[in-house]
Amino acid sequence: MRITYKGDYALKAVLDLAWHYDKELVTINDLAKRIDAPVKFLEQVLLDLKKGGFVESRRGKVGGYLLAKPPDGITVGDVVRFIDGPIEPIACVHQGYEGCGDIHRCVFKSIWQRVDQATSEIIDNITFEELVNKVDSAQQVFAYSI
Repeated sequence: MRITYKGDYALKAVLDLAWHYDKELVTINDLAKRIDAPVKFLEQVLLDLKKGGFVESRRGKVGGYLLAKPPDGITVGDVVRFIDGPIEPIACVHQGYEGCGDIHRCVFKSIWQRVDQATSEIIDNITFEELVNKVDSAQQVFAYSI
């Protein structure tokens, strides 16, 4: 699995929108500053996320972006697969793959299948609600006074 810059920005954008879920619309300029992304590139990322049903946009003076569904209904795996495609480390992991003549004797296939399963187990079970809670917890640690 390889996460591209586009995938990384998509994950960060969804996390930021999840953190603002049910609060306010997020402008692209504010979002770009918070996740340290170029605005023009972020426009393309948000457009893709919108096509994937992760994000909605509102036009107008008070417009911006918001999540299309609750943060507990979106996993890291959902976003990664939509933006960057399949996560398996090699094509032969797919059921029914026939691109290799050595597929039935290959001792590596079972290893790559285990890597695929372990990766899926992790990214498919982490929701953006959980990540928001981690961000909130981390901020509380630093929000102390003397």
